[in-house]
Amino acid sequence: MGDFHNSEADLDRFRFRLGFAAVFVLLAFALLLGRFVWLQVIQHDFYRTRAEDNRIALIPVVPNRGVITDRNGVVLAHNYSAFTLEITPSQAGKLDETIDALAEVVDIQPKDRKRFKRLLDEAKNFESIPIRTRLSDDEVARFAAQRYRFPGVEIKARLFRQYPLGHVASHAIGYIGRITDRDLKWIEESEQQANYKGTDHIGKTGLEQHYEFELHGETGYEQVEIDAGGRALRSLKRIPPVPGNNLQLTLDAKLQEITEKAFGDRKGALVAIDPTTGGILALVSTPTFDPNLFIDGISPENWKELNEHPDKPMINRTINGAYPPGSTFKPFMALAALETGKRTAGQAIADPGYFTFGNHTFRDDKKGGHGMVDMYKSIVHSCDTYYYMLANDMGIDNIAKFMGSLGLGQRTGIDIGKDDSGESKGVLPSPEWKRQRFKRPEQQKWYAGETISIGIGQGYNAYTPIQLAQATATLANNGVMFRPHLVRHIVDTKSGEKRPIEPKPIRDLGWKRQNLDVIHRAMLGVNKEGTGARAFAGAPYQAAGKTGTAQVFSLKGAQYKESAVRKHLRDHALFIAYAPVEAPKIALAVLVENGGFGAQSAAPIARMVMDYYLLGKLPGGAAAEDADAVEDDNEE
Repeated sequence: MGDFHNSEADLDRFRFRLGFAAVFVLLAFALLLGRFVWLQVIQHDFYRTRAEDNRIALIPVVPNRGVITDRNGVVLAHNYSAFTLEITPSQAGKLDETIDALAEVVDIQPKDRKRFKRLLDEAKNFESIPIRTRLSDDEVARFAAQRYRFPGVEIKARLFRQYPLGHVASHAIGYIGRITDRDLKWIEESEQQANYKGTDHIGKTGLEQHYEFELHGETGYEQVEIDAGGRALRSLKRIPPVPGNNLQLTLDAKLQEITEKAFGDRKGALVAIDPTTGGILALVSTPTFDPNLFIDGISPENWKELNEHPDKPMINRTINGAYPPGSTFKPFMALAALETGKRTAGQAIADPGYFTFGNHTFRDDKKGGHGMVDMYKSIVHSCDTYYYMLANDMGIDNIAKFMGSLGLGQRTGIDIGKDDSGESKGVLPSPEWKRQRFKRPEQQKWYAGETISIGIGQGYNAYTPIQLAQATATLANNGVMFRPHLVRHIVDTKSGEKRPIEPKPIRDLGWKRQNLDVIHRAMLGVNKEGTGARAFAGAPYQAAGKTGTAQVFSLKGAQYKESAVRKHLRDHALFIAYAPVEAPKIALAVLVENGGFGAQSAAPIARMVMDYYLLGKLPGGAAAEDADAVEDDNEE
């Protein structure tokens, strides 16, 4: 009986274990089946997409950058094809050994290795990365003969940016350079990340930066099947890129080149504008630079030379330099007096050669004065005393209000650089400006004596050449102001359609015609019998102008003698002009740093510019000879 009882118990235990095992197996299979259903049915689309992503890679295809031409079709920036030596990391084996071997065949500098390593960190394993750009024909031939030694290394044709005129208009056109972290931040803020996949370069300054998204185009993509090691097997699909749009400028490249040569080795700036549209005809800042140096990353030697040069060639003086306008300020002061009723054209003053205010004497350039001076004579012969008195009578608030309406002391919004971040505001002096400018209460107070020197364009006055050119163009256009701009049309590269940058007036200042006629007549007189007469002698067109000289440092009552002053402390020479007077086609402002008298240094440059633009006359004739003329004691 005992043996039988034990057998039953063992059998029960066996059945229990068998049942438990069966349940466990069933549960396990149920879990496996559930997981199978989850993966193969419910999550099918998700994992299929991931599998496809692992099998297929999207390689960006960078678009051709848009071309920049002047108003006559002269190419200022374009692309050219050149051979590049590239390495595909997944196919090349040991990269350091490969590069060392390549260096025995083609010239590979340390900077090339450094750039390659940086690009390697940013690229995918199956993408080819340039180790050398712009190979010579000899280097291409040498590599081709030993191609078998270098798996994963090949020669490709790529497009590179080029500025065929070199330094001409470099500050206006700007340049492109390799994308930095700051550029990436800007791209992200502009929500353009997807469109810049694979792009190495971006506009850094000038038009290249301001119109970056127009010039860049739309990035294309190529679908490539890859293996588990990241090696490309075959191309599946290609979406071609859309080339960037082209820019046609208002700028005249020949006029620009002539103007730059006219400056020679002198520092300065010139802005020439079509007063009826605001289109810029020439935008010159000297010295210039070659933008081609920056395309692949400027060398330390070249950067040091540009950055440490005493004449600062990288500064765009037309929009970044702020200078006292000197006597070029006087026509605007005269117009302000007429418009506010502070003077009439025939009202005259007796000029003894100085004006006394309080305990200070403000002296005129002409010893003994100009005698009886009305508004016409005050402009033609540039009488300081007349404007000392006028500034005192008008007061700083009236002066600031009128000059502010002309755009002085404000950014013009010219289409250079990133928005208006690169443009200086200059200084339009006023009691409010002084309160914001200085910290100590005694510095913040505006003193009546400070207004006197404002009247002749000195004191706190400081404006950019483009502001002065815009104000001159507005005067030439009888009070109708336009925003200065460089782009005439944006040209769609696919359709050829031209999208014009419509010239829309900023404002009409509503000046009285009789008041304008007084100023036009006086500025015409400057170039016929006044301080600009020698520079414009024999001109077959009628040009209105005004010379100016701005002090770099205070003479403290002493007489100015150029030969006795070190060059960097000499006065700046200025000139504003427009022509022909009856229907102006060009208005300009010229600045020659440390150039001395405006009639001697700046006016002859303006004559050359106008002769070419209005007559097609090249320098070398009468205008070129005038550049060496020395003015009499009336010169400004």
